[in-house]
Amino acid sequence: MHRRVLAGDRLIAAFLVGCVLFNYPLLSLFDRHTAVFGIPLVYAYVFFAWAVVIAVMAWAIERRFK
Repeated sequence: MHRRVLAGDRLIAAFLVGCVLFNYPLLSLFDRHTAVFGIPLVYAYVFFAWAVVIAVMAWAIERRFK
């Protein structure tokens, strides 16, 4: 039971980190006229942050079943 509560806490933390990553102040830091591998910086940031949040959530869920 303790692991299930810990996994829930990790998922809540991942959600809150996602909210911070996709909120205005951080998005405005990456809104520049530069490109990373031909992709605008803000789009690269959003894709990277999205992938990180998904990876953290998958890690939290997988840890629950072990």
